[in-house]
Amino acid sequence: MYRFLIYISYSYALPIGNPLEKEILNRGYHVKWFSDTPDGKEALQSKDNVIHKIEDVVDYNPDIILTATDNVPDFINAVKVQIFHGFFAEKRPTGNNKFKHFGIRGFFDLYCTQGPNTTGPFSQLAQKKKFFEVVETGWSKVDPLFPLESKSNDKLPNIFVASTFTERLSLAHNDSVFQEIKRLSTSGKYHFNMVLHPKIPIEIVNKWKSLSGEYFTFYNTTDLIPLFKKADIMFADTTSAIQEFLLQLKPVVTFNHTIAHDYLLDVKDAKLIEAAFDKALTYPADLLNNINTYVDQLHPFNDGQSSKRVIDATVDFLEKDKSYLNPKPLNLIRKYKIRKKLKYFTLNSYNKAYTKTKK
Repeated sequence: MYRFLIYISYSYALPIGNPLEKEILNRGYHVKWFSDTPDGKEALQSKDNVIHKIEDVVDYNPDIILTATDNVPDFINAVKVQIFHGFFAEKRPTGNNKFKHFGIRGFFDLYCTQGPNTTGPFSQLAQKKKFFEVVETGWSKVDPLFPLESKSNDKLPNIFVASTFTERLSLAHNDSVFQEIKRLSTSGKYHFNMVLHPKIPIEIVNKWKSLSGEYFTFYNTTDLIPLFKKADIMFADTTSAIQEFLLQLKPVVTFNHTIAHDYLLDVKDAKLIEAAFDKALTYPADLLNNINTYVDQLHPFNDGQSSKRVIDATVDFLEKDKSYLNPKPLNLIRKYKIRKKLKYFTLNSYNKAYTKTKK
C-alpha cells in the first residue's frame, strides 16, 4: 500500500496530476496533494485529499513524490520524481545555447520523460551525474487528448488562442495583435476561443475579455484539452501549450516565435495574421508532414496510457535496489531556499534515493 504525494506550485499543474491521481486510486494506493503557492492551494480547494501544511506532509511520510515543479523538499525521505510542468518548448536558448529545460537541480531520483527529444539529453546527463535515472513514459497531462478527434464540424473555423506570460514574448501584451483579433472577431469569418496564462496581469486579461461576443469566447480555465479538441487551428506565441496542441496533428500559427520551426506557421506582423489563418485552415501537406516528424520526437505515445507508465516506472524504481546511484549533491543554497519558502527549517536531508522493498 504505497503513499503518493502530488507536489505542485500553480493551478496549471492540476490537469497534469489528475490523470495520475485517477491511476493511483485505481490501483488501490493512497494519494494526497500539496501546493507550495497560494495559487495552487486555491485551485485544490475542490479536492478532499489535500495536505495544507508542510508539517503534515512530513507526517504523511509519502513513498513517492510526483513533482510538477522545478524543486522538491529534500527533507522528505521518498522517491522524488520529476513529471514536468510543460513540454520542452524550445522558447529560447540560454547563454551557452543550452535550454533551461535540461537544468539539473539535484533534487530528483527519477525523470519520467515525455519523448525522445527529452529522453536523450536527460539520459546523457544521468550517465554524467550518476545520481538519478530516466524512463520515457509520456506525459500524463495529455492522456485525455487521446484518442484523437477529427476537425470540428462547426460552421465557422474554430481558432484556439493562447499566450505565454513573459511580456516580451507574449501576443497578449501586443496591442497590434489585439486590434487585429478584435477586427477578425467581428468579421463573422472565424470563431475564437481564448485562454490566458494564470500569471498574465489582470488588466491584460480584462482587455481580451472585452472582446467576448458572438465570435469570441474567453475561458478562465487550466483544462485546455476540451478546447484543443474543438479547435481547427491554434494561434499562439511561444507558450508551451503549442506542443500539447500539435499532438493532434493540427496546424499552429505563431506570432513572433523566437525560433524558426518548420512545423509552425510564424508571422512577425499583425497584418499577416489573417492570411496565415487561411493557409493553416487548408492543412498544407508539407506542414502536416513536418508536424508528424516533430511529434514523433516530442511525444510518440498516442494511447492515452502515459499515467499508467509513470506509475509503473515509479513503483518499479521504488522497489528496486538503488545502491549503485551516487548521493545527490549537497546543494545547500537551494535547500535553504526551499526551507525559507515553506517556512520549515530542519537539518534533515536525504541525499540517497529511497528504497521500499515489496513485502
